[in-house]
Amino acid sequence: MRKVSYGGAMSLDGFIAGPNGEYDWIVMDPDIDFAEMMARFDTFLIGRKTFEAMRRMGTNVKDRRGARNVVFSRTLKPADYPQLTISDDAERTVAELRAKPGKDIALFGGGELFRSLLAAGLVDEVGVSLIPVLLGAGIPFLPPPAARTRLVLRKQRLYEKTGIVGLWYDIK
Repeated sequence: MRKVSYGGAMSLDGFIAGPNGEYDWIVMDPDIDFAEMMARFDTFLIGRKTFEAMRRMGTNVKDRRGARNVVFSRTLKPADYPQLTISDDAERTVAELRAKPGKDIALFGGGELFRSLLAAGLVDEVGVSLIPVLLGAGIPFLPPPAARTRLVLRKQRLYEKTGIVGLWYDIK
């Protein structure tokens, strides 16, 4: 069965974006190999709010050769986005995707989609790049209310050029 992995950048105080959805605090470390990290995935799960933020930033969200994007929304109309798969039932869709052959599945964002899939037992691992900044407010990595979830550390790495700490956990 394919694994679902949630991950991304997080401030030291637990936010994945600033209060207005800003990402300007995320620094890029030259030693992080994003191509290698993304090579294990062929499906990307995206919540509606993350999708809309990506569009505001000028990101053209569409399927690429060998990779599929699935956007979860109860308000977006599939006819308006023929280049994407739009689903209004995250639990059913993710359960079906996990059962199909393929590479692992990346839960790209956001926190609310993570919370709902975690509660349904559909997330297998969490990876975070801990950015050395305190935002004070913003969009949390895991918004409340959420149940306590035990994690087992699988790997860690310090990126010395920027002070980023990479942490990878399996969900127990």
